[in-house]
Amino acid sequence: MTEPVAPRTGWASLKDLNRYQWFVFVICCLAWDLDCLDQQLFVLARDPAIASLMGKPVNDPEVGKYGGYATAVFMIGWAIGGIGFGVLGDRLGRVKTLTATIGLYALFTGLSAVSTSVNDFMLYRLLTGLGVGGAFAAAVVLLAESVPDNARPYILGLFQASSVIGNCGAAFISMYLGSLQKQNYFTPGEWLTPWRVMFLIGILPGILLAIVQFSLKEPAKWQAMRDAERAGVRPSPWKAFFGTLTSILVTPPWSKRVLFGLLLTSAGVIGLWGIGFFSPRLTTLALENTLKAEGLEGAALSGELGWWRGITSLLQNLGAFLGIFAFSWVTGLTGRRPAFALFFILAAIATSYTFFNLQTREDILWMIPIMGFCQLALFGGYAIYLPELFPTKYRSTGTSFCYNAGRFLAATGPFTLAHLTSTVFAGYGAEAFRYAGVTMCSVFLLGLLVLPFLPETKGKPLPE
Repeated sequence: MTEPVAPRTGWASLKDLNRYQWFVFVICCLAWDLDCLDQQLFVLARDPAIASLMGKPVNDPEVGKYGGYATAVFMIGWAIGGIGFGVLGDRLGRVKTLTATIGLYALFTGLSAVSTSVNDFMLYRLLTGLGVGGAFAAAVVLLAESVPDNARPYILGLFQASSVIGNCGAAFISMYLGSLQKQNYFTPGEWLTPWRVMFLIGILPGILLAIVQFSLKEPAKWQAMRDAERAGVRPSPWKAFFGTLTSILVTPPWSKRVLFGLLLTSAGVIGLWGIGFFSPRLTTLALENTLKAEGLEGAALSGELGWWRGITSLLQNLGAFLGIFAFSWVTGLTGRRPAFALFFILAAIATSYTFFNLQTREDILWMIPIMGFCQLALFGGYAIYLPELFPTKYRSTGTSFCYNAGRFLAATGPFTLAHLTSTVFAGYGAEAFRYAGVTMCSVFLLGLLVLPFLPETKGKPLPE
């Protein structure tokens, strides 16, 4: 008799994936990467868009305030869509849910380009958030359930690392449009501006719709669960109000896991969207006076700042790519909880140092990638860890709730940053934004505090 072959371990386990599983990986990556492209287009175009719609300079305090509001509205939409589509993912299927989310975020990102006021701009961001919020859980759960257990943490690490493609794509778009603006390709006062072009590009993910709808099939785990429910072999959680969401919140041990998983992800989400993704504004603050002293003004100044905002995003996401890989490697050695503890500490140190000390072009080149490495590594952990916390019937709901309900809390981040800048540290003038950012880095401690209440899942199969 032939001895059974032991499953491969480490990164070698990726050799156990068959052709269809690699196809699922590619489609899930494309869906998430283009979702991230939309997110980053907003981050880079946010202040120029609001300044244009308000008729104010981009460094006006009112622009900064409404930029925080727009981000908060986007996060609220993200949370609502994430929770709602997470529940639908368990009921209707992973593939159908992924298709719906792609259509939403593509459509309303494109419509953001035709905004005529701050109010309708925020409405489009709210509706874009609905789709953006649902895409992550739909993609990550579909992928987690489609691959062998031994390869799961590594393929999910690659999945999250691929988000850098979308983020860097947005950075290159910003840099290219900044170069065109410096060369006066955009006429002042005309409707077509760089920020409108950026949002129009966000329509591209709609092309994925046909591929997702007709080329993927539901995972066997989910299909088996639904067949058992139809046959009456196992009870359906949909007998409760709002189905799996109500059920998971009242059923131990999953209720405890979803609560502490929510707090774990909230720490990273607030740290990124309430602090880290305001790095383009930090770049503007650091370089504007220097560039003016070099004789730049008007379109040339705006174009140069756009270029450096793109560089900032590019470097931040280069660091993120390496950080996500680093988390995948560290967690394979130490386990999930020790890896999270390490990177929460590193994120707090790197982010506070960058916000307090970044002053020059040279600082951008090394501080920003280190900050991105430490902050975004946590999101590699979320992609690996969250699906491991919940059984098949709750996996989409639990993963999405943890990853997206935290956006309600994270929506307070931009508001808090704006309040700290305009009120608490207002006496520091232009430097108030730095002090506000450093103060908010304390949120990373929240992640450390909840780790003892969550299980270690290293080396264990997905719960059933």
